[in-house]
Amino acid sequence: MTTLVLGGARSGKSAHAEGLLPADEATYVATARVDPTDAEWRARIAAHVARRPPGWRTVEPPDLPAFLTSAHGPVLVDDVATWLTGVMDDHHAWDGDLDGVHRECDRLVAAVASSSATLVLVSSEVGLGVVPSTRSGRLFRDQLGTLNAGLAEVCAEVLLLVAGLPLRLR
Repeated sequence: MTTLVLGGARSGKSAHAEGLLPADEATYVATARVDPTDAEWRARIAAHVARRPPGWRTVEPPDLPAFLTSAHGPVLVDDVATWLTGVMDDHHAWDGDLDGVHRECDRLVAAVASSSATLVLVSSEVGLGVVPSTRSGRLFRDQLGTLNAGLAEVCAEVLLLVAGLPLRLR
């Protein structure tokens, strides 16, 4: 069973996704990269950590698609947008060379499609926002929108969180 939980900033998508998995045992896949100089970002991460059930384990795999291919049990990936940001950084894609990014996104979609784990994926919905004023912002929005659509194709369930309320898309 795979579920994709989409939503805008502060929509409640992460908290809702966490509630879809059992409190006694799950694997939380953290995709955010911590910047030790950014206190506000560290505080956001700490808030996520504090609300996780004590029976959950947290992992930060260096290769998310490979991890998901071999994962078992309930797994929450939070979130796809921060994973994509790291992939774009790793491939120096902010100026438009997206070949490596496309390969990694294809690997992620294939891993989700073939995983035997109960997966819940969290991602930001970018299709409802304003058009970013920078080239890199538009590039990211376009890549995440394409990745979300690919993941939605292979997920059994797709939810959109709006003002904390889940809307079932599939």
